[in-house]
Amino acid sequence: MKFIINTDGGSRGNPGPAAIGAVVGGKEYGEYIGKTTNNVAEYRAVIFALKKAKALLGSKKAGETDVEVRADSELLVRQMNGEYKMKNEELQPLFIEVWNLKQDFKSVTFNHVPREENGDADRLVNQALDTLL
Repeated sequence: MKFIINTDGGSRGNPGPAAIGAVVGGKEYGEYIGKTTNNVAEYRAVIFALKKAKALLGSKKAGETDVEVRADSELLVRQMNGEYKMKNEELQPLFIEVWNLKQDFKSVTFNHVPREENGDADRLVNQALDTLL
């Protein structure tokens, strides 16, 4: 079984008010996460989405499922794929959390998609931010 997740995180200002957006199993989620950087928001979106996927699938089924995470953050995707080194100390614990969450699934792949192909997740980020500002 393959499960596709689209994620996005964003902040208005860097750092600034930030939100995450995710489409997980066809369901849409968006929420404000406080003041942080864009890169932190991108990671927090993936963490949220992987936890949500496991909750929706259940532990047993999650362990049998291949997950594809689609994100428009080239930094996040390349770091998770081992193409970029993890130099930012603020992102290191988030990277580790994503890495640990990957173990709950049969496999997790990370693919970079252009922003235009990640429109639903991007829209959810902006809706969450628009409700506050």
